[in-house]
Amino acid sequence: MVLYGSIVNGLTIILGALLGKWLNRIPEGIKGTVMQAIGLAVVVLGLQMGLKSENFLTVIISLVVGAAIGEMLMLDERLNQLGMWLEKKIGKETDETSISQGFVTATLIFVIGAMGIIGALDSGIRGNHEVLLTKAIIDGVTALILTTTLGIGVIFSAVPVILYQGTIALFATQIDRFVPQGWMDAFIVEMTAAGGIMIMAIGLNLLGLTKVRVANLLPSLLIVGVIITIQYLF
Repeated sequence: MVLYGSIVNGLTIILGALLGKWLNRIPEGIKGTVMQAIGLAVVVLGLQMGLKSENFLTVIISLVVGAAIGEMLMLDERLNQLGMWLEKKIGKETDETSISQGFVTATLIFVIGAMGIIGALDSGIRGNHEVLLTKAIIDGVTALILTTTLGIGVIFSAVPVILYQGTIALFATQIDRFVPQGWMDAFIVEMTAAGGIMIMAIGLNLLGLTKVRVANLLPSLLIVGVIITIQYLF
């Protein structure tokens, strides 16, 4: 089932939000240790994916060019500005600021990021839901923690998460109709490797060891496709 990973992701957000509402307050020590454990697991997952490359030069070039494009387009900064605008816009239009802020903040955290895109592509192209299931655990715990501070509005972020990731996954299932199998096989391998490095960066960010602007690396996935196309044609 191509939407399995996306649906599970949405359900864990709902479960996490409900638990967060029930538990009310979680000690800071528990929050920190749990997030560190998740960060370590994400690093290992990213490392496993990154090592699957059959032509690591393609991955390196894609990351370098993609990072340059992402920085020039200021993707990370623009996404943060979008989040600030949404919070101000919704906050002004309703008295239920806790619900709106919880919804907007959680949606931005869960939707914006490399892991959702990479995981959805993996679900659609390979039928592999490992990345989205890992993201589901992270989002569930994050939803629990956010709900203790921002309120039950966090629970509504499950809807855009399912729609967003599900749409990408469904689109990805149709790719093989338009491209040769040899190109697709090469693209999957190198896209997985490049995506794995981004996921590892997310894990390092969760651990507080780095502050990689992962959103600025997203164009790398497109560059992988361009390089694979050149290699396939010539």
